[in-house]
This record gives sequence, C-alpha cells and structure tokens, in this order.
Amino acid sequence: MNEITVVIADDHAVLRGGLKALLDAQPDMRVIGEASDGHEAIAKCGQVHPDIALMDITMPGLTGIEATKEIKKTNPSVKILVLTMHDDTHYLRQVINAGADGFIPKKAADTELLAAIRATYQGEHFLHPSMTSALIDEIRDGNADSPDGEKDSTDVLSERERAVLQLLAMGHTNQQVADKLFLSVKTIESYKSRLKVKLGLNSRVEMIKYAMNTGLLGGDL
Repeated sequence: MNEITVVIADDHAVLRGGLKALLDAQPDMRVIGEASDGHEAIAKCGQVHPDIALMDITMPGLTGIEATKEIKKTNPSVKILVLTMHDDTHYLRQVINAGADGFIPKKAADTELLAAIRATYQGEHFLHPSMTSALIDEIRDGNADSPDGEKDSTDVLSERERAVLQLLAMGHTNQQVADKLFLSVKTIESYKSRLKVKLGLNSRVEMIKYAMNTGLLGGDL
C-alpha cells in the first residue's frame, strides 16, 4: 500500500493537531510537516516534498491562495487540497485559478476529508458535493441559454461516456462513479481521458459547466 504523505498548513495549532491525529491513524497516510502560515507552507513543501498539502485559505502573513500559487510554481508535483471555513464559490474560483487540486469545507465529515485526500492523491480534481451544488446553481443562474452547437456536441459521446460525465459533474469521485456503473476505477479513468480528448474538459469545473450547458444535469441517469 502506497503511503500518502501530507503537510498541514493552518494557523490554528489545535486544528492541526486534530488533523494530524486523524491522518496518522490511517494505514495509508502520514503527516510529515506542519505550517502556521503561507510562508511556512511554501518552505515546508520545498523541504519535505509531500504528496498532498492540506491548505487553509485565511492565514497570517501570506494567504493559502498565494501560497498555493507559489507551491505550484516551485513544486508542481505537490497536490493541494484546500480545507477552509469559506464555502462559497467566490473562494472556490480563486483557489482553482491558483492551481489547487481540490476544495473541501471544514464542516465536512472526517470520512469526507479522508476520501478527498485519497481522491486528490489519485489525480482527481476534488470538489465537495456542497460546493458542486453551489457552483451548479451559479452556472444555472448565469447561463440560462447555451449555444445550440454546444447542446448538440454530446452527439459525439457514447451513452456510457455521457453517464460518466454526468456523475463526475455531480461531484462523485472516480471510485463512486465506478461503483454506480459497476465498472473499475481504471475504466473510469479511461473514460475521463476520452472526454478530455473529445471535449477538451480538463477540470471538474469545466465538466460541470459543460454538463449544465448541454442539459446533462437536468435529467436522470
């Protein structure tokens, strides 16, 4: 079993301690560093090169958003999962633009956080379901009408490809999609690669926008 190494960046020592205890109790995770602000997060990631940086947004000195930008420049292999009390789309868009690989609110359950870390480690762009719903609402409000060409572009997809895209856009992880469609995770990853080639969809946000504009989120599987 591969061990997922993690650096925790948060200005609250008690929270860092709780997260460290939770993660170190997992057989496949180990915390190898902590940071109390953005500057320390950049330095620590440069020193220990973790698989995942668990990043708060609001920290003294340098915010998690700015730290994320710098880490992605200097240590692009580090995957960054933002864990924050800010659960609105304004911050979501900022962290995505900064290069973060995932976004989960602090109010999420421990099991959801662990699932997010594992999904991010596997290369997924993770969005917590609550944020997916908020983003869908925002896109729906701002994009009532869509170009006819985009609506018709789903014709290039097979029925299974449309099902995979719909579930991913709804916020499900690769494992959850695989379970729902009775397929392997490797097969879901193959479908994602096909979607990237056919439609140019590289992130979860792009999938949500496309699924909204083409009506894939308006019906049942």
